[in-house]
Amino acid sequence: MGFTNQQIVSKMKELGLVPLFTHDDVAVAQQVIEAAYRGGVRVFEFTNRKKNSFEVFVAMLDYCKKFPDLMLGIGTVMDGATTKKFIDAGAHFIISPILKLEMAEVCRADNILWMPGCATLTEIVTAKEHGAQVIKVFPGSVLGPGFVSSIMPVVPDLQLMITGGVEPNEKNLTAWFKAGAMSVGMGSQLFTKDILEKKDWAALEKSVSDILQTIRKIKS
Repeated sequence: MGFTNQQIVSKMKELGLVPLFTHDDVAVAQQVIEAAYRGGVRVFEFTNRKKNSFEVFVAMLDYCKKFPDLMLGIGTVMDGATTKKFIDAGAHFIISPILKLEMAEVCRADNILWMPGCATLTEIVTAKEHGAQVIKVFPGSVLGPGFVSSIMPVVPDLQLMITGGVEPNEKNLTAWFKAGAMSVGMGSQLFTKDILEKKDWAALEKSVSDILQTIRKIKS
């Protein structure tokens, strides 16, 4: 199923969490995304960091047909050609850790949501001018909530997703959302080594549910 860019942005804003995950084992990736879905996730980023990430992603897209309201995108995309490859495969959105304008052109041609990674106000404004509806602030752990709260008054209609070092606790999440974040991306802090080694999908489902509940509490 296809989604409009606005549907994806609205869901990101509503839930406030986009999990980031990669794995070279299709079965593990499928179990992870199913547990995250059961926990309440509806926007999921699979990251392009393994040699077989494309093949795993294609298999996940097929698997996710059983979750018709799940929006599945690809992250860690670094150039226009890779962007086009994943769009043609069926990615619902494209996320990058960098600002590369050739990616904006490819996404615009296919009307696919493009979320570039930015670390300065100049990059953020440039991304916005080239059609980025959501901008990934990366690395969050280096820039900090103070960076977000400082730039929001300058460009007040920004929609920012923070990734890199976001922690799954109320104190850290509160700092980001109070600073003005629309959403946070969370990877290894959510998909812990312990959970993956034990394949404890029930624990993952609960962890996701707890984080979403914490975010709802903060936002309300």
